[in-house]
Formats: sequence, C-alpha cells, structure tokens
Amino acid sequence: MRALTLDSVPATPAVTEVDTPRPGAGELLVRVAASSVNGFDASTAAGYLQGMMEHRFPLVLGKDFAGTVEALGEGVDGFAVGNAVFGVVAKQFLGTGSLAQYVTVSTAIGVAPIPDGLKAEDAGALGLAGTAALDSLNAVSPAGGETVLISGATGGVGALAVQLAAARGAKVIATARPGAEADFVTGLTKEQVHLVDFTGDLQAQVREIAPDGVDAVLHLAGDGAQLACLLRPGGKIASTIGLTQDAVEGRDVTVHTVWADPNSQTLTALAEQAASGALRVPVTATYPLEQAPEAFAAFGAGALGKLAVACS
Repeated sequence: MRALTLDSVPATPAVTEVDTPRPGAGELLVRVAASSVNGFDASTAAGYLQGMMEHRFPLVLGKDFAGTVEALGEGVDGFAVGNAVFGVVAKQFLGTGSLAQYVTVSTAIGVAPIPDGLKAEDAGALGLAGTAALDSLNAVSPAGGETVLISGATGGVGALAVQLAAARGAKVIATARPGAEADFVTGLTKEQVHLVDFTGDLQAQVREIAPDGVDAVLHLAGDGAQLACLLRPGGKIASTIGLTQDAVEGRDVTVHTVWADPNSQTLTALAEQAASGALRVPVTATYPLEQAPEAFAAFGAGALGKLAVACS
C-alpha cells in the first residue's frame, strides 16, 4: 500500500510503498478514505518524540482516520465489515499510522461510527483536534458569561475550541493577526469573538477586554507562563503543549496539563455535533496522498485550520 513514511527521525516524510497491515486481536483493518496533518505528526518527523515512544521503521505517520472497515481481528464485537468509522490511532508505539491506504486500529479506544451527514473528509480531520479541544475546554469548565482566552485559535484545535467555547456561552478572546487569520477566526461562529494580536502587546489587549483578568486560558500555542499572568486570581489554564503547575509557582491559578483522550463517547459527541452543523470541522485544504509531503510543508508554514489528506 502507499503511505507517508519516515525511515529515520528527524527526517522529511515521503510517500512510499509498504506492506498492508493485518488486524490483530481486537483490531479493525480500515481502508482509509481521509486523514489529516496534526502537530503530533510534525513533532514525530522532527524527532521530538525520540525516547518518549517506541519508533518502528519504516514509520507510517498519521493519527486521524476516516474510512470503511475492511476486516475484523479475532474477538471483535460491535463492528462489521463495511461500517463507516473514524477516530484516532491510539497505539503505544509509532509506526502504523493513518496517512496511508489502510490502517489497523484497536476497538478499545479511538474509533466510533461516522454518522449520516458527516463527510469522510471532515471525519478524517476531527478526531485528534476535536478531542484535544473538547478535553481542554472541559478541564477549565467555563460557565456562561465567563471569559476564555484561546491562544492558538487559528490552528485545528483552536478553531474547534473557539466554536465549542462560544456554544457554551463563554466570552471568547482569540489570538489572530489582522487579515486572513482574523477573518478565519471570526468566521468560525456567529457569536462574537474578541480578537487580540499576539505579535503586539498581548497583555494590554487582553486587559482592555477583561480588566480583572480572564477566567480561563486554553494554551494551544505561545508562552504558557506568560498567558497564566492574564488570569484572574483563581483562574484556570489548560495546556496541550506541556505547561505544568511548577511553571506558575506562587500564582493563584490552576494548570491542567491535557492529553487528548479519544474515547468513543467523546468521538461520538463530536461527530454528532459536526453532522448536525453545530460544529464546523475547519478543513481549509485537501491534498491527495501523493502530495502529503506538501501538506506537511504547508502545516509547518502556519496554514490555517486543518489540512486534510485524501487517502483513497
């Protein structure tokens, strides 16, 4: 099968021919219709995860997938050949990813049915970013009317978090530079989004909107310790990029370090919202599998939203 692979890290990924995987016990073999590029994939290619997870080469990249069940491993219940499914590859090692024509995934975590009304392209870009956004928002649990600052609002996680926070009635402040970034973020929801330019005096801009400090921060990009300074006393910050409580020692704020948990309940809830139109999956470009290296390059250059990859 064709797949986006690495022979070593750090390295630039390339599309190569590798063996088609076979499902083990408790696994599905999925023919992948769509996947997407995530920061996790870029970190893998850059070598940042060496020593943190086992790497098996040739290493097939990719976390998100949407497609059709082709075969069942031993002991699988609740799924059948032909089912449309999506989710996140959640294995304990790196190497059998989803930026490929086929992927094997465990039925224990990271897979859910695709509901009617949700396109495969959108489902294949929803799993990891959607879970990270929802888990981050749940960690800080803003009440209606409370102020949430989303740093990294132009990325896939941030674009989904803006919509989810606005739907809860939060007052959303989002980072975006004037121009295309600002237009992208304000177009995500019909609710008002207050924009701040992270290349300027961020503290002054945020304090103008929330003089007493914000109630919560989603740290998806930028300096987490600096962002924590924008919280009111007793405020909360959720970080997907490694901020810990030690980094804000002495401040009356709580840090939640978030690791996305793509369980079937979370995936199903996200998919239902996307299928109903309540949540828009922010796909801004789609690449064929053979051009997946170009998608990686565009991601690294700061592309807005999610970059989808059509795998079949």
